[in-house]
Amino acid sequence: MENLNDLVAFGAVARERSFTRAAAKLRVSPSALSQTVRNLEERLGIRLLTRTTRSVAPTEAGKRLLRTITPRFDEIEAELAALSEFRDKPAGTVRITAGEHPAISVLQPALKRFLPDHPDINVEIIIDYGLTDIVAAGYDAGVRMGEQVAKDMIAVPIGPQLRMAVVASPGYFERHPRPETPQDLTAHKCINIRLPTYGGVFSWGLEKDGREVKVRGEGQLVFNSLSMRLSSALDGLGVAYMPEDQALPHIVDGRLVRVLEDWCPSFPGYHLYYPSRRQQSPALALLVDVLRYRGG
Repeated sequence: MENLNDLVAFGAVARERSFTRAAAKLRVSPSALSQTVRNLEERLGIRLLTRTTRSVAPTEAGKRLLRTITPRFDEIEAELAALSEFRDKPAGTVRITAGEHPAISVLQPALKRFLPDHPDINVEIIIDYGLTDIVAAGYDAGVRMGEQVAKDMIAVPIGPQLRMAVVASPGYFERHPRPETPQDLTAHKCINIRLPTYGGVFSWGLEKDGREVKVRGEGQLVFNSLSMRLSSALDGLGVAYMPEDQALPHIVDGRLVRVLEDWCPSFPGYHLYYPSRRQQSPALALLVDVLRYRGG
């Protein structure tokens, strides 16, 4: 049992790359967690983690051990969660990783309907723009665009098709001519996006009559936050590229002006995905059913 507890401690630190964050998840002190991992290393006679004043990372031996124990513990957790079938009501925690937009536009409205009817189910949503390995990171599911979901995952559509919008404030367009073509955006102050999935500044994808154009305009602002891009556009600081549903209320009330609308076609929407080889917990199964997009 001591070995099992130590392995759980090591796995948490290796995944989080931080004793502080792992300790918070395990509800122990960082010093106690550090001693637990050190005891495991001493018993094995192998260094599992490389520690510096700023970071923690698994060694090659640590990476191998993490790859070995993660699926085993995942299976145990899934089986324990499945035992809730024997309760009157399903229970447990469902951990989901998602980008900011699907979390706001899809998950939050669904949870408003779902949680009051299932008081024994907890949902943890972590905003992450990277293409996270949900198995290695200990998530039950993730939300991404359909084309970004790995082939070995079960993917369930949870929303309608999406469309982007290019917008700026009326005041901004009083000072700058409205763009008529995607190439005109290079002369504007673009409020740019930097996402870990793409490395550098994200190129705006525009398409018309089968012709696709990637635009990477210059600007004074770069964010990885949807809300800050929207606020900056409303403040007249530049032209922004964002999901249509987030811009429409402000377009309707006249606070934003839309341009290049004919260059913004619809594309497949968000999918919830989870491992095909892992038994689905009753709590996750219920949530999947609520999130499943049925059209309309």
